[in-house]
Amino acid sequence: MTDYLPPLPGSAQDETRELRPKFDASGLIAAIAQDAETGEVLMLAWMNAEALARTLESGRATYWSRSRGEIWVKGDTSGNTQEVIEVRVDCDQDAVLLKVRQTGGACHTGRESCFYRIAQAGGLSLADGGEAG
Repeated sequence: MTDYLPPLPGSAQDETRELRPKFDASGLIAAIAQDAETGEVLMLAWMNAEALARTLESGRATYWSRSRGEIWVKGDTSGNTQEVIEVRVDCDQDAVLLKVRQTGGACHTGRESCFYRIAQAGGLSLADGGEAG
């Protein structure tokens, strides 16, 4: 199923029990992957309608690669898979939260999370455990 109903106007979108994702002008929606057990935010990626449908149907995190212009299933190349435990949408359905069981590092750098740096006025520093595995 990749033909989702269009978003509803105003607050009706906030209260509907229908899945009506609000894709951006490029046909994409932000997808945040979060460790289902620890709550740690692992990564941010993008989904188009097909990637969202495949994720819901397969239980494997599936994304749209903006740089490659193609669908990719997390772990098909790296072996670092994301088993989807739960999918949530935010209030106006313009972002998706995937609660996942991560196998291996979520980041392409080999780190557990893509969010391994702390931004400060003087620049960036590594967070605890920010070393690549």
